[in-house]
Amino acid sequence: MTLWEGRFSSGPSSELMAFTESISFDRALWHEDIRGSKAHVKGLVHSNIISEDEGRAILESLDAISREFEDDRFVFLESDEDIHSAIERRLTDLLGDVGAKLHTGRSRNDQIATDMRMFSKRVIIDVGTKALALCDTLLEIASSAKESYLPGYTHTQRAQPILLSHHLLAHGWALSRDLDRLLATFRRLDVSPLGAGALGGSTLPLDPDFVAVELGFSSRFSNSVDAVSDRDFVAELLFDIALLGVHLSRMGEEFVLWSTEEFGFVRLDDAYSTGSSLLPHKKNADIAELARGKTGRLIGNLVSLLTTLKGLPLSYNRDLQEDKEGLFDSVRQVSLALGAVRGMIATASFDFGRMKTFADSEFLVAVDLAEYLVKNGVPFRKAHSLVGGLVRDSIERRVPLYELVSAHPLLGSEASTLLAPSGAIRRRITPGGSGMDAVAVQLEEFSTLLALQKKTFSELR
Repeated sequence: MTLWEGRFSSGPSSELMAFTESISFDRALWHEDIRGSKAHVKGLVHSNIISEDEGRAILESLDAISREFEDDRFVFLESDEDIHSAIERRLTDLLGDVGAKLHTGRSRNDQIATDMRMFSKRVIIDVGTKALALCDTLLEIASSAKESYLPGYTHTQRAQPILLSHHLLAHGWALSRDLDRLLATFRRLDVSPLGAGALGGSTLPLDPDFVAVELGFSSRFSNSVDAVSDRDFVAELLFDIALLGVHLSRMGEEFVLWSTEEFGFVRLDDAYSTGSSLLPHKKNADIAELARGKTGRLIGNLVSLLTTLKGLPLSYNRDLQEDKEGLFDSVRQVSLALGAVRGMIATASFDFGRMKTFADSEFLVAVDLAEYLVKNGVPFRKAHSLVGGLVRDSIERRVPLYELVSAHPLLGSEASTLLAPSGAIRRRITPGGSGMDAVAVQLEEFSTLLALQKKTFSELR
């Protein structure tokens, strides 16, 4: 039996059913579908479209069906096209004609739009909570790193010494923007489509505001055509997840590099590493590599949906069925990645001594020499050229930069003290920079922001 059998003289072909079914993946929405159905039933009772006794019977049976799902006892039939038809079919099995009243005043078009919005709200809270946990880990390590420093890189070349805490918090700020985006997406999608029907509303006295409140939405739709055809919120969430994945990928790339013998900045815990099937000595950063690798998948899911949406006329089209698998996949992959990356970083051992050795190269404070000259009236471009020439001479003649600086008439012994290990970190005074005082302020600012975001996510519903 199909939900449209009255219009047709024969049943659907097996090829049609095989190609158009969505039950194989949209069964993941059973919780949202039952919750939406219960609110719809309460709305039908509220509007005197069905009796209180009928509403009570349907609600009790929906609760029973929910328990079947929870206990993995729900039996799907080959004829179940999607999660909506499966639940309605089971309800009718239990209640007969009373169960057949469930779909009164409702279309699968507004039903699935409602399910997807409820699902998106739920997973935003879940993904955001996991991202907050990773932020907590970064903040904890940054706070304990104190004066530890390492080379900062540009173009994958050593550039300047920076505090490890400063570097880790750079990832923290990126994640905080991801959290802001998730919150903004949550607020925009927090609109109930239920009551829009197939596209034009209903002749029945439905109360969309009532069911919106029942489902915890902040408002109901303003345009029924837009309500059933809008998947902006799915695209936004896929973008949020894709960019979050990009940020995890950048962390992964660094931990791949940092855990190599060539860098040796971190040692990964055995529980968060893998080995080689052939090479006994290997210890691989597979979590970091997969965080990097799976990001292409997250981006692909976003591009796939945008490509689907770009040519669709209003209102609902079956193409919109393609919004689910990519979203389900992205949510699962980024959730797994957040947990694994957090564990990898939380259990890693940092080799502060090796970081310091790499960062104490004389050349990494060359810009400090140029700025010393600027303070003494030399135009920066000339100072840059002068110091660059000294660095070149030091490399080509194999003479320590310290000796060349000490001997230079515009620099001398006073300037040569700038080359002392760890001095560069203490000289940084720019707000938001990698100086000790600035990073202390930054730690406090990030901690305050993180507490605020935790509070905001805890209040979402």
